[in-house]
Amino acid sequence: MLAREANEMSESMEAESGVVVQLPVADQARMNRELADTYHRFHIDAKETEDRQKIPRRFNVKVGKFGLAKLLFTEFFKYFGHWDVVFSRPCTYGVFSGPVGGFAPRPELCVGCLRCEVQHPEFVKVTHNPELAKLGDSYLTSKHIATINEESKKGSVPVRGQGYRGRFGGPGFDQMFTDMSEIVRPSRDGIHGRELIGTSVDLGYKPMQLLFTKDGGLLNRPKMLTIQVPFVFDAPPVAIMDGIVPSIYAQAAAEIDTLAFLPSSTVISRGLSSPHVVPMIAPGEIGSIESHGNDTRMIEMTEWNADAWTVVKDHPLLISVRLPFSGDWKSTMMEMVDAGVSIIHLVADHHGKSDEGEFVMDLFQEAHFALVENGNRDTVTFIGTGGIAGADHLPKGIITGMDALGLDYPLLIAMQAHLSGDLQNRDAATIDLPKTLDTEWGIQRIMNLSCSWRDQLLEILGAMGIREVRRLRGETGRAMWCGHLESEAFEDIEGYPGGGH
Repeated sequence: MLAREANEMSESMEAESGVVVQLPVADQARMNRELADTYHRFHIDAKETEDRQKIPRRFNVKVGKFGLAKLLFTEFFKYFGHWDVVFSRPCTYGVFSGPVGGFAPRPELCVGCLRCEVQHPEFVKVTHNPELAKLGDSYLTSKHIATINEESKKGSVPVRGQGYRGRFGGPGFDQMFTDMSEIVRPSRDGIHGRELIGTSVDLGYKPMQLLFTKDGGLLNRPKMLTIQVPFVFDAPPVAIMDGIVPSIYAQAAAEIDTLAFLPSSTVISRGLSSPHVVPMIAPGEIGSIESHGNDTRMIEMTEWNADAWTVVKDHPLLISVRLPFSGDWKSTMMEMVDAGVSIIHLVADHHGKSDEGEFVMDLFQEAHFALVENGNRDTVTFIGTGGIAGADHLPKGIITGMDALGLDYPLLIAMQAHLSGDLQNRDAATIDLPKTLDTEWGIQRIMNLSCSWRDQLLEILGAMGIREVRRLRGETGRAMWCGHLESEAFEDIEGYPGGGH
């Protein structure tokens, strides 16, 4: 508005006098400053939100009362008069800060630094809590659940000052190492605000080249929308669709400026239509696309159907088509691309696997490079859902070729849902939500999780020297695979699988 005001003022003065008149430098500087002050940098408002349904603590702390009493008796006489020493509590995290200290420890505060056990191994023992280990399964582990719970509570990057304590290499996403070459590429610090790193992505159709009419009109105008984070919210399981979870997803998506995918019937019956909700419609009901108003921008067809696609191909709304990794999915994908589908939502199970047992990192790359070889990768947007269980899975999924990722179980864990039963197949798990779950609390927990994961993505992009997440898509040169590195290092050593001479 201010720039337009300056232009109009200049044009008015020029029209009246017939002479080009420049505004005084001071006026130009003032308007430019006021224009700059109107800029709003994207930010997710995180706020510490207490738990409603406690998860088991990480550690158990056992203190021998006789050994502790003996220590206190000895120190009383040894440091007599130095009462600050006598009454000190030797735990930074407050495990022994209760009224009677170590005689009634507070194990829920323990982070496993083991200082107490190292100093007093004769009467202090810290062990992993077996109740926590029972959560999740072999893929969505108790560590994932505990970490997501902490991120959703505080909205910050979980740092304990103890270095990386996970495994180096392993199955699934642990097979990939991301390249953090800060020495050869200048770091761009997007978290602390010194330089902007973009996390927005575009969904929809972008032509490979622009075509114009003879009079300069644009023939193939891009048809897309932009979301501020490279992840969307996939639909919650059918078992909890009747509760308040869909409303929480829809409102959280609006707060974060992303998209929530929900069944069309739920959207209509609950009045959830909005620019941030994507109704999911079966091909046989595609005619109901017109029933969604309230600035709906995008619709998803739940499965591929060429006849249904013909009906909506030229509709003003963006149309996404869901494609499970089952059967001959690649041929189906190429058929969809040839038919003009611009947004393809690739879906694996909750362990990130196809019906054939292939993992999504390989499947995402296969889909991505198929279109690269076909010369039309940039005309299609890929959304990948399935197997995303940690913040590091976001950049890894994008590196393997996705434009955006879909979140499923992490959103439920953020709201402290207890999952049991079959956690691999969709809609098979038993889900117990907190009895005190309410909309405002659920929205804030999901916002906190989103803020934490976005900040961790910014950390990785900054370490790579990448200014926006769009440039990370398919950038496999910024990643290393543990299996490849091991083969290069050990293939000539006798005893290594496939090696030895």
